[in-house]
Amino acid sequence: MIIIADGGSTKTNWCLLDDSNKKIYFNTEGYNPYFVDSEYIVNSLKKGLPHDLPFDKITEVNYYGAGVHNEDKAQIVEVAMSKVFPNSKVEIGHDLLAAARALLGDKPGFAAILGTGTNTCIYDGDVITHHIDSAAYILGDEGSGSYIGKKLLTDFIRGLMPENVAKSFFDTYKLTPDEIMDNVYTKPLANRFCASFSKFVYDNNVNIEYTRTIVEDAFEAFFKNLVSNYPDYQKYTFNCIGSVGYNFRNVLEHKASQYGMQVGKILRSPIDDLVTFHINRSQKA
Repeated sequence: MIIIADGGSTKTNWCLLDDSNKKIYFNTEGYNPYFVDSEYIVNSLKKGLPHDLPFDKITEVNYYGAGVHNEDKAQIVEVAMSKVFPNSKVEIGHDLLAAARALLGDKPGFAAILGTGTNTCIYDGDVITHHIDSAAYILGDEGSGSYIGKKLLTDFIRGLMPENVAKSFFDTYKLTPDEIMDNVYTKPLANRFCASFSKFVYDNNVNIEYTRTIVEDAFEAFFKNLVSNYPDYQKYTFNCIGSVGYNFRNVLEHKASQYGMQVGKILRSPIDDLVTFHINRSQKA
C-alpha cells in the first residue's frame, strides 16, 4: 500500500492506494514548514488522519507539500511523516512538482499553482527546469488567495471599500480593523487567515465590479511579475491548479489570453491526476 499526498498551506489531500490500485481519499489541514514544525505536523496528523488507516501495511508515502523549498524545510516534513508512518519509505517533494506532474504528466510545459499561495515553473516532463520564486505572501504571491485577501482587508481597514461591500463584509465576519491587524501580525498562520477572505470575494454579489477588479488586478500582477518573465512563455499553454485559479477561472482565462497564452488545464486539486501519474510510473518501472 502506498500513500500520495498533495499538501497546500491550508489543506492536504490524501489518497491511499492498495495493491489492486483501489483508491481511498481523505483530507487533513495543510502543513507549510515555513509556519509549522515537525511536532505540530505529527500532532495534527494523529488527530486528522482516519483512525482505521492500516499504518503497518503502508510501505511508501509520497508527500508533495507547500513550502518545501530546500532540504531543511523538507526535513521538517520528513521527520513528521516518518514518525506517523514508521514502516514506510518517505519521499518529500515540492507541491509545484505535484502540480506539474498532475497537469502535464510526462509532457513538458508550464504549470502554476494559484491557491493560498502562488507558484510557477517550466517542467520538462520529468523535473522542474525553471522556477521564479513567488517570494511568499509578504513579499509576493501575486494572484493567490492571500494576495486577494490582503487587498480586501487593506481596503476595509482604510475605509476604501464601497459602503455596501463593507457592510456585507462586517455582517459576515464581525471583525474590526484592530482584530484584523491582531490576526495578521500577532497570531500564527497569517497567510491562511488572509487567504480565507478570497471566499468573500468569490461570494460577493452586492458590488461585483469592485471584487472583480480586485481579482483582475491580482492576476495582472501574477502575469506581469511572474508568468511573463519566463523565457518564451507564450509558446506554452497555461496550466494551473488551485482553488483560486479554479474559482476565478473566467477572469484567469481572459488574463492569460491578454498575455498571449492559450489555456490548457485548470484544476481545483491535483490529487486525482497525481495518483494516475504514480500508477503509470509504477507500471513502467
